[in-house]
Amino acid sequence: MSDTSENVDVRWHQHAVSRVEREKKHGHQGCVIWFTGLSGCGKSTLANLVDHTLHARGLQSFVLDGDNVRFGLNASPSLLKERHGEDFAKRFGLGFSSLDREENIRRIGAVAELFAQAGLITLTAFISPYRSDRDGIRARLSKGDFVEVFVKAPLEVCERRDPKGLYKKARAGELKNFTGIDDPYEEPENPELVVDSALHSAEELAEIVSDWLEKAGKIPKK
Repeated sequence: MSDTSENVDVRWHQHAVSRVEREKKHGHQGCVIWFTGLSGCGKSTLANLVDHTLHARGLQSFVLDGDNVRFGLNASPSLLKERHGEDFAKRFGLGFSSLDREENIRRIGAVAELFAQAGLITLTAFISPYRSDRDGIRARLSKGDFVEVFVKAPLEVCERRDPKGLYKKARAGELKNFTGIDDPYEEPENPELVVDSALHSAEELAEIVSDWLEKAGKIPKK
């Protein structure tokens, strides 16, 4: 029998251990810290530094990185073709079209929501270029759970860094739909925090984020 909306009964199951109990054990609130910005702005570096800082303080945190997620949960058609064949890849692979990027962020938001419910501080590092996609994640999370951090850096600075050589390929026409070159990046309108990686070191930015989390009551003060 095929699965259809008429014969599949999917229901949300309440957990035996509540979020409040988990947060009490962890000693802090669960939340999603959503780092967004252009490729090369320093999102992943900053997310991992904050994660390291929180871990050193005995807090429960985890990083969802854009590249890492693309290896498994949201694998590209080329990767899936190698593993499961062409038909499977066409059906389930995610490329980098606007629709695929939207689905990529939707899935990540769903995973991040589960982590927040588990009382974890979840740090995500995704370009997430479309404002509506980020706002959609905010809307699905409980009030106060979504902490949007705009990692600001001028395009020329990101191009100068270009750790993966992606801007160079995009300028040469080898990469299509590349954010900042031939695809837009929509800056957050009302983020919880804006940090400028062109003016501050990654270590200074990590301290800024940690201080904000303390003042917001997400984590205990030192």
